[in-house]
Amino acid sequence: MRIRIARQRARLSQEALAALLGVTRGAVANWECAVGAQPATARLVRLAQVTGVCFEWLATGRGPLTYDGSDDLPAVDAELVHDPAERRLLHAYRLASRPVQKLLLQMAEVQVQGVEGRRRA
Repeated sequence: MRIRIARQRARLSQEALAALLGVTRGAVANWECAVGAQPATARLVRLAQVTGVCFEWLATGRGPLTYDGSDDLPAVDAELVHDPAERRLLHAYRLASRPVQKLLLQMAEVQVQGVEGRRRA
């Protein structure tokens, strides 16, 4: 799952990532399956470099998602999302452009502030 997240954040198709790593698209698809095989460590290192994510996060799910410090919150794998609407929203957010992502985040934060304000009242 983290490989798919890294690939999507880098805005790469499975084919493009496969070409950069010198593997087949099928290999990338297999890595992205929950029950699929995992790439060798050397390939995982290269995958982290190509997609701009931290190797530790990619390999284990621990640590920051990226090195630039832009991810203050821990990474959340889609496997933890059980609600279909939440899964759709997360998928749409990940595929959106940065300006649209910022707008969606602002809208969600305004909503949260309203809910928290009503709870305190």
